Amino acid sequence: MVYVFLADGFEEIEALTPVDLLRRAGVEVSTVSIYPGRKEVTGARKISVNADLTIDDADMDSAELIVLPGGMPGTVNLLECGRLMDIVDAHNKKGKRIAAICAAPAKILGSKGLLKGKNATCYPGLESMMEGATPVIKTVVTDGNITTSRGLGTAVDFACEIITLLCGEEKAKEIRTSVVA
Repeated sequence: MVYVFLADGFEEIEALTPVDLLRRAGVEVSTVSIYPGRKEVTGARKISVNADLTIDDADMDSAELIVLPGGMPGTVNLLECGRLMDIVDAHNKKGKRIAAICAAPAKILGSKGLLKGKNATCYPGLESMMEGATPVIKTVVTDGNITTSRGLGTAVDFACEIITLLCGEEKAKEIRTSVVA
């Protein structure tokens, strides 16, 4: 199971492209609102999405990978959700996969010290916030259990990297070809 966490102000393409492509690849994926009792989440471009679950309903024991999209103020809202930060910490401690894109690698993973000693990328200009990381200018970087990506324009590459990690390179190639990317 992959969980994509949503907070008001999330970057729609960074959140929904992975959901779309992962489902095409046959991966079980659910969107998760960080708001207990509220599934409707509004993105940075005022597009409302009804999440599949709320944070109270997500079974984190079944989570193989969690996705943290960027966007403002979405990234800050994710960071301010104590319950989600506990989930991120526990997930990392177990060595499970975490994928973050745009501002999320710097503002969330960097601020929590989860990038120390790792190669990582993020939205240009936020590299100094990736505490302890070696910044790499690539569309997507996977180092250990952490995958990072630069932003909206890299969402397909980000999603395909996640597919590669979960399903193999052949499946990622198949999905990339099917969407003409």
